Amino acid sequence: MAYDKPIPRQGQHNKPFWEGAKQGKLMLPHCKECNKVHWYPRLICPFCHSDQLDWIEASGEGTLYTFAVQHRLAAGNWAKELPFVTAFIDLKEGDRMQTVLRGVDPSKPEEIKIGSKVKVEFEQANDDTFIPFWRVVES
Repeated sequence: MAYDKPIPRQGQHNKPFWEGAKQGKLMLPHCKECNKVHWYPRLICPFCHSDQLDWIEASGEGTLYTFAVQHRLAAGNWAKELPFVTAFIDLKEGDRMQTVLRGVDPSKPEEIKIGSKVKVEFEQANDDTFIPFWRVVES
């Protein structure tokens, strides 16, 4: 089935992220001054405001911080997948990323455990874009 969801815009500030995603790698912006990673990509570090940034390959591992089961949408092709689970993932390297969570049953939210181990996976949206999603690997 072809990917029919919104596709994020790509630009110079996030090019390393999308290049890595094509190769199945989770790339994160990293500040050379304070040594912290941050998500989402920005031109300056949100922690120390330095513009001395580079990119690191992340482990692609994290833990489930919180989640919500989505039952309604105003519009968009995500409506075909209702219900589904959105979540925030605490990245092993630090900071937090939002996602649609895979590997869980949205009709059984009581079985979704905060703190579960998760791993990133990428879904091809088009020739140039691979979208990261996170999957529960251990609860």
